[in-house]
Amino acid sequence: MAFGKGHHLHLIDGSAFIFRAFHALPPLTRKSDGLPIGAVAGFCNMLDRYVQDNSGPDAATHVAVIFDKGSITFRNDMYDQYKANRSEMPEDLRPQIPLTREATAAFNIACEEMEGWEADDIIATCSCMARDAGGRVTIVSSDKDLMQLVGDGVEMLDPMKNIRIDVDGVRQKFGVDPDRVVDVQALAGDSVDNVPGAPGIGIKTASQLIEEYGSLEELLDRAEEIKQPKRRETLIAHRAQIELSKRLVQLDCETPITFGLDDLEIRDADPDMLLDFLNRMEFRTLTRKIADRFDREPPAVVEVVPADVPDLPDDPPIDPDAYEVVRDEAALQVWLDRIAEAGTVAVDTETTSLDEMRAELVGVSLATAPGVACYIPLAHRTGGGDLFDADAMAEGQMDMARALGMLKPMLEDPAILKVGQNMKYDFKIFARLGIEVAPIDDTMLLSYAQHAGLHGHGMDTLSDRYLNHQPIPIKELIGIGKSAVTFDRVEIDRAAPYAAEDADVTLRLHRLLKPRLHAARVTQVYETLERPLVPVLARMEMAGIKVDRDVLSRMSGAFAQKMAGLEEDIHAKAGRPFNVGSPKQLGEILFDELGLPGGKKGKTGAYSTGADILEDLATEHELPRLILDWRQMSKLKSTYTDALQDHINPETGRVHTSYSIAGANTGRLASTDPNLQNIPVRTEEGRRIREAFVAPEGRVIVSLDYSQIELRILAHIAGIDALKAAFREGQDIHAITASQMFGVALEDMTPDVRRQAKAINFGVIYGISGFGLARNLRIPREEAQAFIDTYFERFPGIRDYMDDTVKFAKEHNRVETLFGRRIHTPEINAKGPGAGFAKRAAINAPIQGTAADVIRRAMVRMDEAIADLDATMLLQVHDELLFEVAEDDVDVLIDRARDVMEGAHHPVVDLSVLLTVDAGQGPNWAEAH
Repeated sequence: MAFGKGHHLHLIDGSAFIFRAFHALPPLTRKSDGLPIGAVAGFCNMLDRYVQDNSGPDAATHVAVIFDKGSITFRNDMYDQYKANRSEMPEDLRPQIPLTREATAAFNIACEEMEGWEADDIIATCSCMARDAGGRVTIVSSDKDLMQLVGDGVEMLDPMKNIRIDVDGVRQKFGVDPDRVVDVQALAGDSVDNVPGAPGIGIKTASQLIEEYGSLEELLDRAEEIKQPKRRETLIAHRAQIELSKRLVQLDCETPITFGLDDLEIRDADPDMLLDFLNRMEFRTLTRKIADRFDREPPAVVEVVPADVPDLPDDPPIDPDAYEVVRDEAALQVWLDRIAEAGTVAVDTETTSLDEMRAELVGVSLATAPGVACYIPLAHRTGGGDLFDADAMAEGQMDMARALGMLKPMLEDPAILKVGQNMKYDFKIFARLGIEVAPIDDTMLLSYAQHAGLHGHGMDTLSDRYLNHQPIPIKELIGIGKSAVTFDRVEIDRAAPYAAEDADVTLRLHRLLKPRLHAARVTQVYETLERPLVPVLARMEMAGIKVDRDVLSRMSGAFAQKMAGLEEDIHAKAGRPFNVGSPKQLGEILFDELGLPGGKKGKTGAYSTGADILEDLATEHELPRLILDWRQMSKLKSTYTDALQDHINPETGRVHTSYSIAGANTGRLASTDPNLQNIPVRTEEGRRIREAFVAPEGRVIVSLDYSQIELRILAHIAGIDALKAAFREGQDIHAITASQMFGVALEDMTPDVRRQAKAINFGVIYGISGFGLARNLRIPREEAQAFIDTYFERFPGIRDYMDDTVKFAKEHNRVETLFGRRIHTPEINAKGPGAGFAKRAAINAPIQGTAADVIRRAMVRMDEAIADLDATMLLQVHDELLFEVAEDDVDVLIDRARDVMEGAHHPVVDLSVLLTVDAGQGPNWAEAH
């Protein structure tokens, strides 16, 4: 029976459940392997309590737990500082996140999440769908951001206080009705999510203003009438910021969800599945409780250490109070002698910043054996709080230059192995001081090579998991938020136990994880793809890329002028002036005044004017097309040409991105602070942003880019002869695919047919569904599914590859790249809607992972290949490498770099499809690519 009148949908805010569970319970680890499970335990208890309480006439007929998927959403495109000040997820919580999804599946409750959208947007979309279908909705959460949805059959339930929140409850919280909550939030801002709002205006004042003027748009349009000068000037000066804030807090009721409300119908848990999960988590009390409820015997207790978890050696316990503070040359020399004898040392630096290009060294810690560690303070300042003196050094420290002079020979000694956790950071800190640390081992990468996809690889997570020890939290020393201080302001006696403990823990982890490489059969992965990449990336990041601030500034000005010109055209087409950035005003013009079709009002009473709707309308009227152009200009200006200027290092004049080696399970590198892999290139204006990335005088930017590498790898792995032949003969692969699929001769190929084939070619790599392809091509779902079915008929090897890969993943809980990289798939056997995503990820991982391995191998080999040239490798952008090279060396660089990249798979993998690399050059990135 379709969802409708008489049905009751419960939407559980899964992320809120997790964090409440995490903070409400003391740390808890699984006895068998030390895995943190406290949040999972609390989460399971909350789900069980919910299931037991869901009875009576008000019980839910449909339910889903909604989660956040990642931290980057479409709102970050609007405003790159959105949620930027949120602290990192606790390391001991990170490995528990996948287990909460598994727990939801074990209770047989629908589990939903979407990349690029927040859980709140999914909740909003489901709420609107259910309300429009005539049903009721209860949002199980106390999140104030969801209160804008309350009303018309939608209520909230605070599960901790067991308080229902209706329209009156929202009015008590915000002073306005739910349909004006976003207006109040836009004015007041939100420090937690970093929504800017209007400076100096809080919730109380904001609600008074909205009550007086009726809406945010009316308030801003009539701001000149406000009598208080400061408030009037704030609203006028910060109008764009306030309007941006509204777009940030407004929930998207048209999120492209891939499930229907009928999929969320209440289902009884499978006793065997649920008890098996609870038993594996070692939740003894809850297991017995639920076994009794099902009238079952509790499963036998099985506490076996997994094969990939090494036995703990008989090491002394970790005792931070036992570490030495090295304050003079004689003491340091004793440690250097000890290191020379041991041949291995764990090294860690303490600095003033996470930005390696601006951080100042404060101290160095060393460890030579479990429990044998020290801290060398070098730049701690005197006093703390009001007594802090930035110019006065604390007593009991070595002279920095003398200490580094003694450490340098050891750190560069090829006979002494230096071990670190995230060694790239420490490598750059020392490199800026004239020390090139080598050889190195990295415990983060040792874990990543063996356990990608299973858990996080931060030191705290690894320490909890393998040592059953929770290191001293940094927040205990420096604080959190705005009151946090830099490490040089921490007293030496407090800093030493924390710093030396890091080195001690790192050494212990190294002794555990390094011997396991061979047993896990990933020695080659670590030794050829992970460890040697550290100094390569460090040097690239330190080199940075020159950015012309004037070019960015001129682009910002040009974009502003273009936006102004578009606004004039928009007003002319609309027949009157209006606030182009106001979705409400735009909707009224499009659907009420111009009478365009397809108008659909949301629960706030405003028409939806999302990109999908405007693109459909653009075929009937020019105004929607102009609005889309204006929005694109606005995004390019705020996210790129304005924001990139703030990332230019004042000392180097360059932008220094940072690459995460262990961020993606597949081996792909991720660029952050700033993200230079996400600069838009599909529009002319977007491509122009790359013009600001320039070469200095006498030098050239060179780009080398793999041509369709993932399709080539797919053709090899799946054994698709037609695709292999097309690549071998240098033919248009998308036209060949269209010809094979639709029986169209190449000479009769139309751009539309080729475009459809291209969408399927790339979509299949990512396991695209009929729904997803229909959305991409804007065609009926049945037609899109028919395309995919035809594709598999023409290229049966692809379906065989997919089936074989999923089967392997289910049997082994992992997939592998052609180079042996292991990518674990812990959710592959999950039930429910999440199972589809896990399968698609498993299918894509060997292809994307192999492509990532190929370019990693190329980067590792590149330094030696171009060592005698006046050239520097600057950036890696997915399948592209970017260089800065002297004019006289351009041709030689291209030849050598192409040879390295095209042969990077040798001798490990003998591809049946040749890799080809396209090269370009120019004074800036735009002309080179």
